[in-house]
Amino acid sequence: MASLTQVSQNKTFEGTLTKYKFTSTSLGGLDTQFNVFLPKESTSAKVPVLYYLAGLTCNEDTGPWKGGFIRDAAAEGIALVFPDTSPRGAGIEGEDADWDFGTGAGFYLDATSEAYSKHYNMYTLITSELPSVLAASTLPLDLSRSSIFGHSMGGHGALTIYLRSLDGKSPYVSASGFSPIANPTLAPWGEKAFKGYLKGGVEEGKAWDATELLKKVKKGTDVKLLVDVGLADNFYTQKQLLPENFSQVLSSSGFAPSVNLHEGYDHSYYFISTFAPSHVKFHAKHLKA
Repeated sequence: MASLTQVSQNKTFEGTLTKYKFTSTSLGGLDTQFNVFLPKESTSAKVPVLYYLAGLTCNEDTGPWKGGFIRDAAAEGIALVFPDTSPRGAGIEGEDADWDFGTGAGFYLDATSEAYSKHYNMYTLITSELPSVLAASTLPLDLSRSSIFGHSMGGHGALTIYLRSLDGKSPYVSASGFSPIANPTLAPWGEKAFKGYLKGGVEEGKAWDATELLKKVKKGTDVKLLVDVGLADNFYTQKQLLPENFSQVLSSSGFAPSVNLHEGYDHSYYFISTFAPSHVKFHAKHLKA
């Protein structure tokens, strides 16, 4: 099991934000970094965990710096875990050519194409290796009570990770997304990612598409989801996000409506920080039920 090395630590909202790194087998032996916020309650008991997945071009620092999540997590007495968005330093030809593919754009899947399959396994990192590393550490985290949320590509990651886990005993209590790429097989970002990372291209990408995965969830399943999207988001107008498709499947499958569209809000962290309190409270309600 990989051991954690502390990189930095800061006191915030009566708790601590600590950055760690470890050598990841999922990422082909590359080092990866993540941040953990522990509320003051963690000094006397293990606390629930909420993972935040950031979007394209971002890293493990984006969420704690910009999101405003720490204030609300501290108020609720829950921990936050902020992983990176991709491997770093894989040295694959072309991985740094574009801002929306490769470094900073791992898409939270496990790659099957020859060039990327060794290093680009963010799904396994987030769902298996990182929880195992956390469990083996001395951090006071109750990993049996975990939820997940994210923004844009990270919203895609949170929704797909949660929905894929519903096939068995889900380790995730709830999931939510800010401006998620909700139907990537029909979006330019998704098409680019799936053609690059997956041998089977867009067709194989259906296994990593929240809208497609939602179609397979059994009716009557207690699905705990929340999605917020700004109608002034340029990526929404460019048909990169497609929340209406996700919402339509929710409705046709009999699941509770959980997609909220907001006039005037864009794709930025001004939007995210506005709705951060409602997302953290949503997860805290289910994590502490």
